[in-house]
Amino acid sequence: MRIAVAGATGSIGALTVAALERNGHEAVRISRTLGVDLSTGDGLDDALAGVEVVVDVTNAPASGRDETIAYFGAITRNLLAAEERAGVRHHVLLSIAGVGRVEGNAHYAGKREQERLVAAGPVPWTIVPATQFHDFAAMVASWTERDGVATIAPLLIQPIAPADVADILAELAAGPPQGRYADLAGPEPQDLLDMARRTNEARGHTVKLVPTWSGLFGPDMAGDVLLPGEDARIAPTTFDDWLAEQR
Repeated sequence: MRIAVAGATGSIGALTVAALERNGHEAVRISRTLGVDLSTGDGLDDALAGVEVVVDVTNAPASGRDETIAYFGAITRNLLAAEERAGVRHHVLLSIAGVGRVEGNAHYAGKREQERLVAAGPVPWTIVPATQFHDFAAMVASWTERDGVATIAPLLIQPIAPADVADILAELAAGPPQGRYADLAGPEPQDLLDMARRTNEARGHTVKLVPTWSGLFGPDMAGDVLLPGEDARIAPTTFDDWLAEQR
């Protein structure tokens, strides 16, 4: 099959392209760096010529709530309109598990708008909600690191390996539209602060981690809010497995 990946040059996009190609598909890479601008639609019609399925793993730059909603809204409208013109028969969207349970986070608000547009749009769809990736904790800590100190919220999450997400996206892209798919999650719950500490140790990076609820992630994300639903699809790679590769 000829399958396009929107956001193909990002980390999860590159893994999804690789998974599709391993499965024998022709992967079409869609990215601004490759000459296709989703925010304006420039280059989309040419990129989607002959494409049967689009996998959307796009992300948004850090910004406020209104700006994030507007950004996700614009790229999703442009993508869906171009898909309809090209006769694309399946739109696969990577989203976030528990996206409807968090109100105060701008990124979650943007993803909800993206889901709304896909579900109401003209192209048959599958929405794939995934928990946070294994590298999420260290990335979050890096956002606030100053002079060897970083703040981080002690979130409870059930992280998943990015490669496992890519493999499942490639699998679903080759099948029929399924509507809202089960949450994707890794095998075990983890504490975000502990994950950041262990990841930094494995990578040889020294930083003091200070727990806080006053940063980007607030108390509305505490408890089991970010954990997957009971019918979640559990991917095989544990955090320990992934961590061993970081050493």
